Amino acid sequence: MVDLPTLITYSLIVLGFVFIPGPATLLTIARATTSGPKVGIATGAGIAAGDIVHTLLAVFGLSAIIAASALLFSVIKYVGAAYLIYLGIKAITSKVAPSFGNGIADLSTGTAFRQAFISEILNPKTALFFLAFLPQFVQPENGYVLLQLTILGFIFVALGLFSTIIFALGAGTLGGLVRRNPVILKWQGKAVGTIFCILGIRLALQER
Repeated sequence: MVDLPTLITYSLIVLGFVFIPGPATLLTIARATTSGPKVGIATGAGIAAGDIVHTLLAVFGLSAIIAASALLFSVIKYVGAAYLIYLGIKAITSKVAPSFGNGIADLSTGTAFRQAFISEILNPKTALFFLAFLPQFVQPENGYVLLQLTILGFIFVALGLFSTIIFALGAGTLGGLVRRNPVILKWQGKAVGTIFCILGIRLALQER
């Protein structure tokens, strides 16, 4: 098992890390701003579910295969980038339906969850991050290395979900105010789509 001092140190480091704005934060804020806090929280939950997959990949060594194979890394990276850019173009070209006069985009929590989950699991950099980060806090002398990795991974997921919920609630509340402005309502989809496209291009340009 993970000893208490290591657990506290690890949790504080992760807590500081998850509150630094990154791709997951931007996705959550973008969805919460345009579609409300529930959709933002669903996006955060989708990211968390994707991180659970990456935790299991790290635990069972599959992330090492991705790290060792340049071809596999590139395939996953470009598929993930293409998916983000697809979502971005879709958001830029979509129109707000008249029935959504309050500015809430026609996006269900299920769709937001699914899109975030797919985006997260198709990010090989996240897989490599878990592979490199988690083992640093494992102490073999404590036994059950796989269990330690699993505990550390799930703590990361839980704290990451906590941070995205905070961001979603804040962005959702602020978005509710700005969505009342018809000019902002007209351009918010394009802004969100641009964010998705930038994230996709950023992922495509990343190296191992």
